[in-house]
Amino acid sequence: MLGWRGSRRLLWLGINGVALAATFAGAQVPKIRPVEQKTLSHRVNEMELAGLRPGRDSLARAAQLNKEFGKGKEQPGDQTIWLDACRDLSLILDSNKQKQIEIIRVSPYAGSTVDCSVSAPSPWKTGHGLHVGDTVLKVLQLYGEPDSKSPSTRDGQPLELWYYAFDWAGPDVPQVMEVLCTREKEGQPGRVVEITLAAPSL
Repeated sequence: MLGWRGSRRLLWLGINGVALAATFAGAQVPKIRPVEQKTLSHRVNEMELAGLRPGRDSLARAAQLNKEFGKGKEQPGDQTIWLDACRDLSLILDSNKQKQIEIIRVSPYAGSTVDCSVSAPSPWKTGHGLHVGDTVLKVLQLYGEPDSKSPSTRDGQPLELWYYAFDWAGPDVPQVMEVLCTREKEGQPGRVVEITLAAPSL
């Protein structure tokens, strides 16, 4: 039977053993602070939208990918637009004099009178799979918190502009992505109404 001294010695060894195990476990699995988690979530950049890469692909490539939507319509200011009448979406491309795409934008198009049922999702999505109509929760899941948020409006509707800068990934990748979203309402998360991906700064 252990005396008082023996019991005290065992208690001391037990406490130190627990402390040592906790220290060892902490050394093996370092904790990530919230600041580090935010930094890691920002290390996701986007390379393409609607299957096209701004700063790399040409209008000829865009025409090849979008044959099902007809011929692109040229607009003032070196813009070309394709319309997906079934999904009420527009694909707008800004190009330079060499017909190289610089800015890609997917946004709603409300002028369609075509009545058709389409079950397949739009091919006009980001490389990571973000579509117009997705919730802001998916935006956060794919890209993390934006570098900035600012209020915006369209046709009197209050919106929010999410801005992502990708300059940290180098000059050879798209530099900016903007995601225009509706605001949270009655507990329901906002939804994406427009996506823009650009090679130069907007």
